[in-house]
Amino acid sequence: MYKKFYRAFSQAPSGSPSSMLHMACHSHHYWPDVTLEAVQQYWHDAALLADDKWGPIFQEKIPAWQKAVACTLKLPDAGQIAIAPNTHELVYRLISAFDLDKPLRILTTDGEFYSFARQLQRLEELPNVEVIRIPKAPFATLAERFEHELHSKNYQLAYASLVFFDSGVVFPELLRIAEQKPDATQFVIDGYHGFFARPIDLSRIADKVFFTAGSYKYLGAGEGLCFMSIPTQCDLRPVNTGWFAEMAELENRSGDVGYGNNWLRFAGATMDYSCLYKGLAIFNLFRREGITVEKIHRYILGAQRRFLHTMDNTHHPLLNRERLIHHDLEQGHGHFFTFDCGTAETSEKLQKELRTRAVLCDRRQQLLRLGFAIYHDENETYQQVFADY
Repeated sequence: MYKKFYRAFSQAPSGSPSSMLHMACHSHHYWPDVTLEAVQQYWHDAALLADDKWGPIFQEKIPAWQKAVACTLKLPDAGQIAIAPNTHELVYRLISAFDLDKPLRILTTDGEFYSFARQLQRLEELPNVEVIRIPKAPFATLAERFEHELHSKNYQLAYASLVFFDSGVVFPELLRIAEQKPDATQFVIDGYHGFFARPIDLSRIADKVFFTAGSYKYLGAGEGLCFMSIPTQCDLRPVNTGWFAEMAELENRSGDVGYGNNWLRFAGATMDYSCLYKGLAIFNLFRREGITVEKIHRYILGAQRRFLHTMDNTHHPLLNRERLIHHDLEQGHGHFFTFDCGTAETSEKLQKELRTRAVLCDRRQQLLRLGFAIYHDENETYQQVFADY
């Protein structure tokens, strides 16, 4: 049904079979065809307008992107959505607002993405920074354990993924936990593996959390455009700040470092906006075609059910229920499955074996990930994955 928008899906990567089944879509979605024209339009606008391009970008393109994101996430104020080339830049800008001469206590999990996990390790080298990591497993008790710890101490920052990048498991009750957080705790939700995949309603916690995600994965607009929603009453003053933060007052700059009461509080500096054009083109395409996140999620659930049915009838030694990391496959899972192969060598061997069957997937050490996308055929049974068993 949706495959018609993805010309690239019928074109296999160089050196691979023409019947490639792309199941690394949780890492990189194929771009809809409309993105080609969008990139060309960006080049045309930049070449024609030169420095004058900033007017349309800041007055038209960015507000349109913010409005589309706010609508997707049920955020009431699109003007509170900051943008940057990556989420790490935005999160570190938030961290820079804390006084690192004072104690900084951070609560998180042991399942966060590499960039944040690495940044925390570096921060822990400072004598006044303390990080508490709640084990994500067992998932059935994660919400209880995380929430208990959140309220047991004075945490300046809490950070957790809505969908864990290594397993696809949804953090149970995370939005409710955020809604009931201590007032003094800044709360960040990493929503990258949930945005434009699962329906997300942030309306009840828009003034309580920072929510980060981007266009690289499920939206399919490529790398280079990420965002962070900001609570409306936020008065933090990031040390990491760029000239875009003064865009509204650039011609009347005073000697003080001021911050606006909108997304510019967390703005950085110059970036490439071709991804902005691509993202808007996709939003417009999906709006014209009536494609919603709810419809996408239902489509993927159907694909996952067909995959599980084929898997259960195959008895694969590694791709089976016992190896599948999950909590609630219907209500509490993202758009990819992760199988624990035991060792990195085993997962690498299986990845290469699947490649010979024209199945493209990825892995994280011993974990093999298989993703699902709307450009998979609606009758796909995924027998190709299990062909030799």
